[in-house]
Amino acid sequence: MKTFYLYLLPMLVLNSSLIHAQLNEATFNEIESKVVEWRHHIHQNPELSNREFKTAEYVATHLKSLGIEVQTGVAHTGVVGILKGKKAGKVVALRADMDALPVAERNDLPYKSEVTAIFNGQETGVMHACGHDTHVAILMGVAEVLAKNRNFPGTVKFIFQPAEEGPPPGEDGGAKLMVKEGVLENPKVDAIFGLHINSGTHVGKITYKPGGMMAASQRFVINVKGKQAHGSTPWQSVDPIVASAQIINGLQTIISRESQLTKEGAVISVGSIHSGIRFNIIPESLEMIGTIRTLDRNMKELIRTRMNEMVPAIAKAYRAEATLEIQDGADITFNNEALTKKMIPTLERVAGDDKVYEIDAITGAEDFSYFQNEVPGLYFFLGGTPLNMEESEAPSHHTPSFFVDDASMLLGVKALSNLAVDFLKFK
Repeated sequence: MKTFYLYLLPMLVLNSSLIHAQLNEATFNEIESKVVEWRHHIHQNPELSNREFKTAEYVATHLKSLGIEVQTGVAHTGVVGILKGKKAGKVVALRADMDALPVAERNDLPYKSEVTAIFNGQETGVMHACGHDTHVAILMGVAEVLAKNRNFPGTVKFIFQPAEEGPPPGEDGGAKLMVKEGVLENPKVDAIFGLHINSGTHVGKITYKPGGMMAASQRFVINVKGKQAHGSTPWQSVDPIVASAQIINGLQTIISRESQLTKEGAVISVGSIHSGIRFNIIPESLEMIGTIRTLDRNMKELIRTRMNEMVPAIAKAYRAEATLEIQDGADITFNNEALTKKMIPTLERVAGDDKVYEIDAITGAEDFSYFQNEVPGLYFFLGGTPLNMEESEAPSHHTPSFFVDDASMLLGVKALSNLAVDFLKFK
């Protein structure tokens, strides 16, 4: 029996090497300049959530040129490509998000965005301030690599998703709507992979975490109603600003005194307050908007319950009234532990053992989670900081100075391509 296995081992190694031979360095090097060109075009032409019309057309035209079956108009502007291998097998999905942010770019790049748009009734610059332009270009590159090297079993489904940053008020969108519209069906997806460029990690590195890696996000709106009065006679008022200050202080005690932070992190942040119009008038009402981030489902429910109890009670203590509305954003980005364990060797082979790191969970959020709620998924970060810059000095995501190096993208193409092929060959 031992002799038989010794005889069989070289055959297994040979078969494995044949599968990877199609994805050699030359294959990827040929595509790098194209990926950079696509990224620059997308960066110069950013579009807000659910408005990615030109980006979708750009992607669809590319996929069709490769002979890939293309579906458009998925979840408003989403594009899905279906590529079949040489024989039947499993189905793997690869996802990239397409939307930009209402941020005016401050960088001095030859491909800097000069685009403006109306967002929430205000004119604003539009910028790929979170790197979704790199995600789209990378997945376009993966599509070309795999379309030209179809010697794999099964099917690859390319998902170009709109509205990851959240659809406009009053609209549906993003991964949740794509799932609702059946993007993981016909053919039914067995696993999904995705990546996110990271401005705070050096080019060449890949980071990940099994299990809960990114937080669930919720948006909350609190409306406080008081009684208006002249600023010189506050005793005639019910001051919604004072009541709201106490509500904010109370919300922080839910985190600092009621959440088991040794288990998982949690955050409640108020990001916007609107009230009043003049310096000497105590206003009648106030609106505050904020976010909740949780990495544990039980903690998420505790925080929701306590906010619903606390907000109206504190307002009442100050003779005001308050209502609270909490809306779900992304769910917990949860990397299937068995899938992660199986696929990390692929990332280590592609990037190098010393360039793939396990990290702690973060309180950022990603609606890739809605795909993972349906099928096993692995989501990871791709380093984007230039090597001549300290990681700690890299501009943050969602800021006007956000920047990632073009040199980061080739590794992204290699990682997603090899993850797809390796998954499809596993029994």
